Amino acid sequence: MENLIVSMERGGVMRRVGLISGNSASDSRFSYTADYLRSGDPAPVSLSLPLQPEPFSPSQTKNFFEGLLPEGFTRRTVAQWMHVAEDDYLPILHGLGRECLGALCITAEGEESEAAYTPVSGQEVQALAAEGATKSAELVTKAHLSLTGASGKVGLYYSAGNHGWYLPRGTAPSTHIVKQSHVRLDGIVTNERLSLLTAAKCGIEVARSFIINTGRGADREILLATERYDRCFAPGGKLIDGLPCPLRLHQEDFAQAMGIPASGKYEKEPRGYLRGMFDLLRHSSADPIADQLKLWDILVFNYLIGNTDSHIKNFSLLYSPNQRTVRLAPAYDVVSTVVYEESTREMAFFIGDAVLLDDLTRDSFRLAAGELGLGERMAMRRFDAVCERFRPALHAAAEELAAAGFPKALELEQRILKAGGGKQ
Repeated sequence: MENLIVSMERGGVMRRVGLISGNSASDSRFSYTADYLRSGDPAPVSLSLPLQPEPFSPSQTKNFFEGLLPEGFTRRTVAQWMHVAEDDYLPILHGLGRECLGALCITAEGEESEAAYTPVSGQEVQALAAEGATKSAELVTKAHLSLTGASGKVGLYYSAGNHGWYLPRGTAPSTHIVKQSHVRLDGIVTNERLSLLTAAKCGIEVARSFIINTGRGADREILLATERYDRCFAPGGKLIDGLPCPLRLHQEDFAQAMGIPASGKYEKEPRGYLRGMFDLLRHSSADPIADQLKLWDILVFNYLIGNTDSHIKNFSLLYSPNQRTVRLAPAYDVVSTVVYEESTREMAFFIGDAVLLDDLTRDSFRLAAGELGLGERMAMRRFDAVCERFRPALHAAAEELAAAGFPKALELEQRILKAGGGKQ
């Protein structure tokens, strides 16, 4: 295998930071370049890959870089189209890594780096809504763009004042992550928008989102567009095809930061995932107290809404523009999973002594607060505050979406109240 070049953007400038070298996934190692380490202001690509001259092990390398790739159906489809093995992450990383989550770009030596925005027609947006994961996998492959997760999604560029939606090509950054409805999970787009809106009304910082309606609001006619918090616009920035090019901000999810492979994102037996997440914030965040309390509020909300898919890849760290400090990223991928009968009622990690949603109680959170080193009185006061705000926030969010043409939100409100952790 040829070396893969790992570059990271800072202030609009892409800098080569290291190489992934080896013949296969079993022996490939990431190492920082000597020039980067001597540059005077180097920043690590991950808290799990600190600055050092020695190469990292194949497992450390894989745990982080495979964490940049899609999972499930999208990965299988992309691998088939690329004619590579699904379990060989390196060629897939090479194929999709020009535009990743965060500020990284993965290329090969001597490779031309195109950057372009191609308009996406209304028919293509409709096809994305109707055809689901197959269409998103096609767009992901065309754009050489890598997004993590198992759901069908694609990164697009949105310009309200121009054509609307564009497909980024090569190294051109996207501005939004667009998800389509799931054929087996009715109302999933409305569900996620309702969950995020409810969380915001509960005082939780969330990724901004809106619903794209390509028809009359039926499941197969709507998409969820989530604004990328790891992209921002700066005055006087460069243009690509006449469109302002956003800057990349670096981010990594908690699995990557903790050195845990994507395959281990769910805590099946007690391994201290939650304690590890809080320790990470305690030792790395620029405002550790504020971020620990924000994370605590999200945990309480996920319990109330019945989000049993809140695994450690659904929490992230966002780096400052100069990459010198990190903060807890806004909440994202928040969905009431328990409204679907086929969904598990096991949480993605243990909270106190419980992992089953139906076993979680106020005392479970009290126990967790002590284990996490949070002040019990303060933690439980915030627990009670989120619980008190939850039902009014859910109802207000459901009515808001119904008034906007998505009546499914009212039905989902009732299903959440019956099935979620906040049921009475």
